[in-house]
Amino acid sequence: MNFADKLVTAALLGFLTLPAPGMAAIIAQDWGVTADDGRPAKLFTLTNANGMQARISSYGGVVVSLTAPDRTGEFADVVQGFDSLTDYTSADYLKSNGHYGAIVGRFANRIRGAKVTLDGKSYALDPDKDGNLDQGGTVAYFRQVFRATPKDGPEPGLVLSRTDPDGFMGFPGKVEVTITYTLTRANALRVDMRATTDKKTVINLINHSYFKLSDAPTVDGETLQVFAHHYTPIDAGSIPTGEIRDVTGSDFDFTKGALLGPRLSSATLAAKKGLDHNFVIDGTPGKLRIAAKLSDPASGRVMEVWTTQPGVQIYSGNSVRPKVALDKGYVPHGAMSFQTQHYPDSPNHPNFPSTELAPGQVFHEVTEYRFRTSP
Repeated sequence: MNFADKLVTAALLGFLTLPAPGMAAIIAQDWGVTADDGRPAKLFTLTNANGMQARISSYGGVVVSLTAPDRTGEFADVVQGFDSLTDYTSADYLKSNGHYGAIVGRFANRIRGAKVTLDGKSYALDPDKDGNLDQGGTVAYFRQVFRATPKDGPEPGLVLSRTDPDGFMGFPGKVEVTITYTLTRANALRVDMRATTDKKTVINLINHSYFKLSDAPTVDGETLQVFAHHYTPIDAGSIPTGEIRDVTGSDFDFTKGALLGPRLSSATLAAKKGLDHNFVIDGTPGKLRIAAKLSDPASGRVMEVWTTQPGVQIYSGNSVRPKVALDKGYVPHGAMSFQTQHYPDSPNHPNFPSTELAPGQVFHEVTEYRFRTSP
């Protein structure tokens, strides 16, 4: 049963009301309780006038599904996701560090040594098995239920908010976070991220969706273009060394576009089983500009990633660990993640854009996943 059929079935059973054809809307439904501690969550379906739909959960801000048309107008789900809340909150999923579609924070990606120093004071964060901070900590934003406020209208939106307490996962300062998802008239999913703090802290928020534009098992036949002439090399623990390196002449040069299959299996990228690197986006941080473009010649689908962020972590799904993902047939290189962000480990590298946030300042970053088709 495809996504559209599931919606119709749910409507017939009285679980939700479908919008009329050609009408933009947002609808909400109960989505059960978390498997770990029984917190209730809701699932929201956003539909624009073109028929594009996004399903987003108040749990973790997870983008559960997102449909986009091919060149014939046929819609298909273009993100990897799962059927139930239990899938995202099971012990196996959490142990496997599943972050499919989730908002990650207060500090996404990694911080070496799981500590930060601000104004001469050191703060111990939540370390992983290697002693580093990984994706904000063990019970970070991807495991939290956000307060949810739907916004109806021609461009339906969902406002998710959270009060992150002082000391949570070791971070200083009480942080007020607001994530606004909007499904636009122009077939884009916009992610607007804002935060304020009452004490100096660090912040780095991302969305961790995995995208695939074709019905093939992997992205090998899709083409990637990255609008970045530099990247940040990493060490054996996938943490940046602090160098900012030119991509010219290397396997990290996607400036003119490259077919993913041969590039992901190239000698350089094979050492990490594919891409899992931060690229320095061309242009001025703070200005909305294109970061990457993923194209599927078979379906004609094209996705452009636009952002105000300084960097984008591009990950080619090099391993698949959660049982629910394996059961669904997901395989390595089955999808691509475009995590627009500040650079990983920024607090330890003064030459990287700062991730510090002080009282009176507003963290504000916008990312748009724009969909269109090619002939």
